[in-house]
Amino acid sequence: MNTQLSHTDKTRLGIISIWLFNLTALFGIYLGYQEWFMNKTLLNMMVYTFFLGLLFPLSTKKQWLLFFSSFSVGMASEWIGVHSGLLFGDYQYGENLGFKIFEVPFSIGINWGVLSFISADIGRRITKKRYLLAVIASCLMVGLDILMEISAPALDFWEFSGGAVPFKNYLTWFFIALLIHLFITPKMEGENAKFSGHLLGSQYVFFLVYLFL
Repeated sequence: MNTQLSHTDKTRLGIISIWLFNLTALFGIYLGYQEWFMNKTLLNMMVYTFFLGLLFPLSTKKQWLLFFSSFSVGMASEWIGVHSGLLFGDYQYGENLGFKIFEVPFSIGINWGVLSFISADIGRRITKKRYLLAVIASCLMVGLDILMEISAPALDFWEFSGGAVPFKNYLTWFFIALLIHLFITPKMEGENAKFSGHLLGSQYVFFLVYLFL
């Protein structure tokens, strides 16, 4: 008997897993265990990355290099931002995103890589035009960032000096995401828009629902 899971079954397992992680975290936060769940953010990111690699799939050195490039651009941008305030504004990271590399959480780089790939994957279902695709994918990323910024201080993710998020934060997010997408989308080989849509959607749902907890 063949017990090997098909690609469809693996996709279904990945989708169930990401929703289970997010909905369990929301329920735990509602019950008063926010700190415990938020301390597991890096683990959550690694689970997302595992399923991205498995289901997208990131099956060649070229695809992993593209992911690492997105990760590196994100990390470098955040390092410049944290140490200079020039890109996003004056902000500092908290403790719930896991260990840091030069004051920038490793999970933030993972987040840049994952979001870049899944937003591009969703964008490819909408249009094949390179520049329009890059704009759509970047808007999807900035839309999520807007929701994240509202909850970030309470979750001890990061906080801007004075509490107000400057407009240049969103503008810089958009242009960095745009540069990443213009580079990676012509070279991307894998696709799994169903998984990508659920992963991005679960993030939107998490931060939307958190606002009401």
